[in-house]
Amino acid sequence: KWSDGKPFTADDILFNVDDLILNAEFSAPQPRYMTGGVPMKVEKIDDATVKFTFTEPYGDFLAELASPLGQHPVLYAKHYCSQFHPKYNANIADTVKANNATDWKNLFLQKCGDIEIPARWGNVDRPTLDPWVVKDPYTGGATRVIMERNPYFWQVDTAGNQLPYIDELNAPIAQDVESLILAAIGGRIDFGLRHLDAPANRAVLAENRTKGGYEMFEASAVGGTNMVINLNLMAKDKELRELFNKKDFRIALSHGMNRKEIIDTALLGDGEPWQNGPFENHPNFHKRIATQYLEYDVAKANALLDGLGLTKRGPDGTRLLPSGRPIKFKIDVIPTLQPEQVDMLQLIERQWAKIGIDMDVNSLERTFFYERTSNSNDHDAAVWGGQASWVPGEIPQQIVPVHHDSRWGIPWVQWYKTGGKQGEEPPASVKERMKLYDEARATTDPEKRRALMLKIADIAADEFEVFSVTKALPTYGIAKTNLKNVPATMPSSWYYPTPAPTLPQTWFWAK
Repeated sequence: KWSDGKPFTADDILFNVDDLILNAEFSAPQPRYMTGGVPMKVEKIDDATVKFTFTEPYGDFLAELASPLGQHPVLYAKHYCSQFHPKYNANIADTVKANNATDWKNLFLQKCGDIEIPARWGNVDRPTLDPWVVKDPYTGGATRVIMERNPYFWQVDTAGNQLPYIDELNAPIAQDVESLILAAIGGRIDFGLRHLDAPANRAVLAENRTKGGYEMFEASAVGGTNMVINLNLMAKDKELRELFNKKDFRIALSHGMNRKEIIDTALLGDGEPWQNGPFENHPNFHKRIATQYLEYDVAKANALLDGLGLTKRGPDGTRLLPSGRPIKFKIDVIPTLQPEQVDMLQLIERQWAKIGIDMDVNSLERTFFYERTSNSNDHDAAVWGGQASWVPGEIPQQIVPVHHDSRWGIPWVQWYKTGGKQGEEPPASVKERMKLYDEARATTDPEKRRALMLKIADIAADEFEVFSVTKALPTYGIAKTNLKNVPATMPSSWYYPTPAPTLPQTWFWAK
């Protein structure tokens, strides 16, 4: 049942799929719901059974449904959200106007939300299948969000007891990381992971465990790297675009980074030089993509830049483009997401200055970052996490541009997602990877899928479009001492998605 007690049936699935996912007026169908460029079909067998049909085999489909971005077939309750859809509301124009919305799509998202937008937590009337429902919503001036247990939640424990155990979640909205740390030390945070887990915070949180009444748990790295640098190979600045697309320029920047200094200074010595991709103990490990061009070699970096004809320099030593402009660009970063990224970039900024490259660190609030880097393609470069092992359900966005986190080629992402109707056609090596990725998603043979992913990695290693500093680090979180059933370790990954599979609905307070 939905959280308001109404039945959850196959009709909800059909509403989500036919009226929203596959409705081009609402949004372009996402690749995860297509094969061979053709959208899936769904049919109702009975009230509790639906059948999905694709034009081709699709081995990754169940993994896609299990990933955070695969919630759409069960996200919206038809009996509630259909009132904001023109197919079911003959007076939709009046409803749009009454809610100060721009159109029915804007109204729908305002009232029913989406996976990654604040409106998901902004409407107390929206039915959900989640363990908790919104009581005090996440709106513009909110200082906290309160959620209460869903009395109709669909899970019970092994003894038949209704989940969740905890009645209420109270989430104060912090303005900065410093206030979170103070709240943790003061005992005002019962569970926390993201934003707390910077290397620089570890010591102070460890020292104050008794005072704050909490224990620390490990958040293990799943592979990849905590920070990938994406030069925008489709930058709107034509001179920068031309420069960024020169492989030797990217190799020079990689050799111009002193990774040991960055690890020792910004990460307090915890790290290992690494470019991208799964760790050595994973079946998808690809040595070349992970370890090439890691050496700090200023002479080699300068030689590569000289070889590109970038021999002229301005008064401050910055190399000049053929037009006479200094080579100057910004790297966008969200300072509150992983604060150590700003420290790392500031060191890189100084290191690249030694080879004649002027880079500025551009700190942005998350909403502006997404708009600038994933939507409007206005960035010169950007950083993002690259924790990856290239398994089903996890998008390999740093080796093939098929997702909005592939900030090295957003117009190519748009081209892929829309079947060539939007964006810009990518070069042959990118199109080949997109083709191989579709084949990998289709196969039901794990070994064939692995071979296809490694073939994609071979091409990505040849092209060397993105680069990084160090392996993704295991981090940590905190949980109150009397909060039980919290595992001593959990994978740290958005795709996992931490901590949901550890079943917070089964956590409880010891008396």
